Amino acid sequence: MITIWVPKRLVEVELYNVAARSPEQLARACEASYQRRLAYAAEKIRYSGTKIVMLTGPSASGKTTTAHKLAEELVRQGMPARVVSLDNFFRGAEYYPRMPDGTTDYENLETLDLPLVNQCIKELCETGKTVLPIYDFVQEARSAETEPVDLMGGVCIVEGIHAFNPALTSLVPAKEVYRVYAGLREEYCEEGRRVINTQNIRLCRRMLRDAATRGRSPAKTLSMWGRVLDGETRYIKGFKSSADFLLDTSFTYELGIIAQLLQIVRRQFTLEGHNAELWDDTARRFEHVQPLPLELLPEDSMLREFYPLQA
Repeated sequence: MITIWVPKRLVEVELYNVAARSPEQLARACEASYQRRLAYAAEKIRYSGTKIVMLTGPSASGKTTTAHKLAEELVRQGMPARVVSLDNFFRGAEYYPRMPDGTTDYENLETLDLPLVNQCIKELCETGKTVLPIYDFVQEARSAETEPVDLMGGVCIVEGIHAFNPALTSLVPAKEVYRVYAGLREEYCEEGRRVINTQNIRLCRRMLRDAATRGRSPAKTLSMWGRVLDGETRYIKGFKSSADFLLDTSFTYELGIIAQLLQIVRRQFTLEGHNAELWDDTARRFEHVQPLPLELLPEDSMLREFYPLQA
């Protein structure tokens, strides 16, 4: 297969600000662009002839919502599709590996029941049918319930941070697997100097989502961010080059949504010490960005995963 790759692009903040003078048009254009990217990805998957799509991406890249929207687009194109989350293959709390400092390593590959993952993917590839486990996140243990799956001649999108690891697809031929990497491909500069990179945007997505949906102080997200990036280096980036398709999950008008919400959330929480410094450094990057109202986001936007209405 030929890899469909999208190079990162650098956009002037002032160019965004000019576009933001027509916020509704800008939002519609960005949403339409994302939908076209989904349609193109679905088309490539259909033409590949594979039954198994492995989809991964870094934290807050929108991979989970994108997986479901990709499945919806495949259905629109006449191909049955369903999403399988690798989270349901967790072995249970007692099996979680430990970091050198004694804390739980939730992102380690060993948290997954690899023999069962391989078995299910092999059955889906060969027969289009399998029985999936269900994980109880409250009890942190596998549920007694299971879920039968019939692809009905369609495809299965398996999503999770370890989706590209070949240990998950060792029982099926490589040609039977199509790999989609979901990631942001747009960064922003002022007078040619990069001021907002994709990591900055992903950090804001996580902080603002956690504050809106969980009432969590940005301090918690900021304190975990270094570990999150380390996990991406260990478990995702090393396999990125095996992607068949890079699906861009950037939205230019998101810049204004972040600028607006950063101002609101900062007034809701008290930050001290290093966390305050990290927040201030992030917020300064958006100080010349024209804010946009959250109401611009369509109800079905992928971005609703990070910026719900109650924010």
